[in-house]
Amino acid sequence: MKLSHSTRFVLNWTLIGLLVGAILILMNQQKDTVRTTSTTTVDSYANAVSKASASVVSIKAYYLSQKETLKLPQLQDSTQPNFKIRPNKGSGVIINSSGYIVTNHHVVANAEKIEVTLGNGQTFNAKILGLDPDTDLAVITTGLKSLPTLPIANSNNIRVGDIVLAIGNPFGIGQTVTQGIISATGRDRVGLNTYENFIQTDAAINPGNSGGALINSKGEILGINSAIYSQSGNYLGISFAIPINLVLDVVQQIIENGEVIRGWLGVEGVDLNEQMLQHIGLNNIQGVLITDVFDRGPADMAGIKVGDILTHIDRKTIRDTRDVLDVIAHGRPGNKIEISGIRERQSFTSQAVLGQRPKT
Repeated sequence: MKLSHSTRFVLNWTLIGLLVGAILILMNQQKDTVRTTSTTTVDSYANAVSKASASVVSIKAYYLSQKETLKLPQLQDSTQPNFKIRPNKGSGVIINSSGYIVTNHHVVANAEKIEVTLGNGQTFNAKILGLDPDTDLAVITTGLKSLPTLPIANSNNIRVGDIVLAIGNPFGIGQTVTQGIISATGRDRVGLNTYENFIQTDAAINPGNSGGALINSKGEILGINSAIYSQSGNYLGISFAIPINLVLDVVQQIIENGEVIRGWLGVEGVDLNEQMLQHIGLNNIQGVLITDVFDRGPADMAGIKVGDILTHIDRKTIRDTRDVLDVIAHGRPGNKIEISGIRERQSFTSQAVLGQRPKT
């Protein structure tokens, strides 16, 4: 049977259409397969842990206690011999190739002796290079070089919901890994440290984890594990870590200066509340009421007086005393700042030159 020209034309285009449709279906199936593969939940973080764990160390900090009598020949030159030594267990992270180890201030402060155990089991004595109680950080060193380090992430890029792993030595039982997510960032009114900018996570952190590493799923360090939120002393699902960007700034200053140098204004104040505002006849004002000005300090030299209300520093809005601490601490001695506020219901502006914050 001979087909007409028009019939052949229709059949040809029908076949072409079927062929194109089949190709498109195959392409979509391939895309779905790729999409499914890329979003499949990771079933192991072993590579990330392997990359980071060698840089996380266990720390024993020894203190003297009078609970029992025990002679300590190794401490007789500098301490009384009739004391018992009491270890405090924590963790630390080898932060650079020069062998510096960062940990928490509360792990090693005032220790008579510090022991560091590497991931391979080797134990060395360490000494304190510098302390920063205001951020609860410390830098110690064993004098060893070429120790393993781990990749460093930018903690400014973290997001709520990111997977995190906490590595440390809880209860002194040995290196342990716990998993969680980032629950919040920028926690700064927790009441643990003078300067706070915590990463909040639900990864389990227990006694002995302090000073250990909080890493991401790539094995990069995001922060130093520091504390838990608990009224009983037990883990309740809220843990805090110090962001690595803040840690690196503190570490660098300790290595260079032996301490952290921060700006200082020389004032004391209290947060404004509704009762205060009603008493002074002001409404809808945020700021800090100055209650004391240090004699000959930067604020005194700038003309700041008791009773002034500080509302802005360098045009940044001041909500409370925490804001004043943070803004001033980011400055350096010698920096000039602009202070705006209210004095006797009138606006004023002043210039101050920051001093150096006294040691805690």
